[in-house]
Amino acid sequence: MDKKALNKLTYGLFVLTAREDGRDNGCIVNTVIQVTSDPTRIAVAVNKQNLTHDMIMGTARFNVSVLSEKSKFQTYKDWGFRSGKNEDKTESISFSRADNGIIYLAEETNAVISAKVVSAMDLGTHTLFIAEVADCTVLADDPSVTYAYYHKNIKTQAPAKPVSKGFICTVCGFVYEGEELPADFICPWCKHPASDFKPVDA
Repeated sequence: MDKKALNKLTYGLFVLTAREDGRDNGCIVNTVIQVTSDPTRIAVAVNKQNLTHDMIMGTARFNVSVLSEKSKFQTYKDWGFRSGKNEDKTESISFSRADNGIIYLAEETNAVISAKVVSAMDLGTHTLFIAEVADCTVLADDPSVTYAYYHKNIKTQAPAKPVSKGFICTVCGFVYEGEELPADFICPWCKHPASDFKPVDA
């Protein structure tokens, strides 16, 4: 089986945000789709290792900021490569707050969607949330960024310090130093598996 075939599926990139007990957090997700029009519902898949996942489980509410082609790599680093479990990701990041009290990105995005969870399905590593859209607003006419566009036009290889032996994550640039990468290794930055790593050229 050639799992690279799955890379041919089209994905967008979004910042998913939540708020619980006065704390804001968010993460990058690539699975947000409209599933019904009446009532208007969307589906969002979220990795269980993300703090945002736990906040949504607790509050059943979230916002989706639809990233545009004008988004910058720093935005993906801020929301995708940092963990909110040990730091406040929002301290140095510009955001706005929607009527539901949850933050969203008003810049580098073309729309914001506020939603309330109506059901959740356990998918193992992820939870699939089905949510009713409570509000949505168009913010700009810029095209939505796709995963393919991100890789071709926005992503930059993070500079890696020289290592004699190691493996680099092809998604975010994290470098694992060592002779052998464990088969069950998960990138601490972007949560991708060992299959997304390649040997570092010495």
